[in-house]
Amino acid sequence: QVQLVESGGGSVQSGGSLRLSCAASEDTDRFYCMGWFRQVPGKEREMVAVYARAGWTTYADSVKGRFIITRDSAKNTLFLQMNRLKPEDTAIYYCSAAPPRAHGCVATINYQYWGQGTQVTVSS
Repeated sequence: QVQLVESGGGSVQSGGSLRLSCAASEDTDRFYCMGWFRQVPGKEREMVAVYARAGWTTYADSVKGRFIITRDSAKNTLFLQMNRLKPEDTAIYYCSAAPPRAHGCVATINYQYWGQGTQVTVSS
């Protein structure tokens, strides 16, 4: 069973920064891809950023230019650096991973393993 644990969430003012971490229980190189997703009550889960083992990344338009996704293979850890945060970024952020035989990295249907989430709150 794969375990993913997020950390680094908190409360910041608009324009501030946070760095989220996702610690995996196994070598992250085994995953087809990993990603960060976010969700607010009553809303659908939203893809924020995706990282594939070849180094390919993609971002939601709403965070492009502000967020950066990286991975530290030696520590089995995925990161999300969030800069110039806005109140609209307030959500629970989830780390997720797609298994080795997944067929894609962007659609949520490809992701099998999920963390418990970490709360990010951005005030005006």
